[in-house]
Amino acid sequence: MLIDLLRHGETEGGACLRGSRDDALSALGWEQMRSAVGSFHPWSRIVSSPLRRCAEFAGVLARLHDLPLAIDERLREMNFGEWEGLDAGQLCAADSGVPPQFWSDPAAYPPPGGEPFESFQRRVLESWASLCACVADNHILLIAHGGPIRAILGRVLDLAPRMQSRLELPHAALSRVRVWKEPPGTVIASLVFHAGRL
Repeated sequence: MLIDLLRHGETEGGACLRGSRDDALSALGWEQMRSAVGSFHPWSRIVSSPLRRCAEFAGVLARLHDLPLAIDERLREMNFGEWEGLDAGQLCAADSGVPPQFWSDPAAYPPPGGEPFESFQRRVLESWASLCACVADNHILLIAHGGPIRAILGRVLDLAPRMQSRLELPHAALSRVRVWKEPPGTVIASLVFHAGRL
């Protein structure tokens, strides 16, 4: 089975820690998403985060190609609490150096008032395990956010949480994972390509 992981495009409101905010894609973001998939549509179904910057494009693509669409709450971006909506400069001014520590060790330095990293990772990887169990599907498109996609790729590549932030994931980046089972049912996954184009 192949699972394509597509990050959402640019979002209205500029660069910031968006997290659980439900902002829409910008005009450029829509263009980035259309360009990322092009005329390619080999998927048996689409799975998406419920947030607009993912779900609205997923809905359009599903209708266009008559594909089943599942919205999975577990694929939401991490809730950044008091950091939501702040850009890099505001973050550093507001929290005296904690944000850089968060990126190097998110489990030890959670965002104030936000979601603990362990809870975020657990829910995303539960979703991933559900997808990997769907042996009837031969090619799934998952549309989500940078955080969940890094968590999934971290599992595939066996990366420590502090290493996941080093995976570059620009807007509308596409990564592909191959999943198969070996007796007695062990799930094996390998990265085919990362942040590429179809």
